[in-house]
Amino acid sequence: MKEIHSGSDQLLLKLQVADGAALCTPAQYPVYTVFLIPEGTGTYHADFGVFNFKGPVLLFSTPLQVIYIEECQFLNCKMLQFHGDFYCIEFHREEVSCNGLLFNNVYVDPVVVLSDKEAGLFDSMLTELNDELNEAEPSESILRAYLQLFLAKSSAIKIKAIAENKDKTEKDEQMERFKKLLDEHFLTLHKPSDYASLLAMTPDNLTKRSVRYFKKTPSQLIQERLILEAKKQLHLTRKSIKEIAWNLKFQDEFYFSRVFKKFTKVSPQAFRDKTGISIVADLSKY
Repeated sequence: MKEIHSGSDQLLLKLQVADGAALCTPAQYPVYTVFLIPEGTGTYHADFGVFNFKGPVLLFSTPLQVIYIEECQFLNCKMLQFHGDFYCIEFHREEVSCNGLLFNNVYVDPVVVLSDKEAGLFDSMLTELNDELNEAEPSESILRAYLQLFLAKSSAIKIKAIAENKDKTEKDEQMERFKKLLDEHFLTLHKPSDYASLLAMTPDNLTKRSVRYFKKTPSQLIQERLILEAKKQLHLTRKSIKEIAWNLKFQDEFYFSRVFKKFTKVSPQAFRDKTGISIVADLSKY
């Protein structure tokens, strides 16, 4: 296990061989986490999303998601973690395209299926990154370059899989419309029946098709979309908790805090304290 820390002892980058027992225990890390699983099968839990996988795969999670793997049968799983202060995916969104794809996306599986050749490539990248970490004075610029390449390659594979429709058995235009409606109205429409009405379908039909297409219920998607926006504003802006609660149309910051903590297991202030405020906060569009 190798890692580097900031001057204030904040974990910035870490690479380790993951312990199977530890992976089966729900955990929340204040950093971005990626698992490289070269073989085997299991079920990946990220918050309330449940995703079956078969290696070789990459699994992704954002800071403070509750994650764990069950029914896991795999070997030599590697876990790569990095803090937003070390590599800001929002700032580098053009170079790597991972923000809103591999991370911070409630609609797309946080899973990238790999070929054996691709798995070997990612393993080699991690080996080179590990070699740099083992240097007496690791170069942060070189480590960031390896991390950027790792994320950019992951994004390219995921984008290709989506384009080739590998992630879904068939394209469901109604569910794509549901996604568009949810992004437009998640601040004001909070019931599945609201969206079912707009889509001219029954709530039961919406639920069945949503679970088949997104592997999540409409209620889960509505809640996750709202919490995702809350996380963005906490991490990407310097606005107060009260201002963010107002932006998200909560009646007050106390109710917002209760809802946020129920979903994330931490308060909005604790989330901000653990993840930090992004370097793009002063450039924020919010």
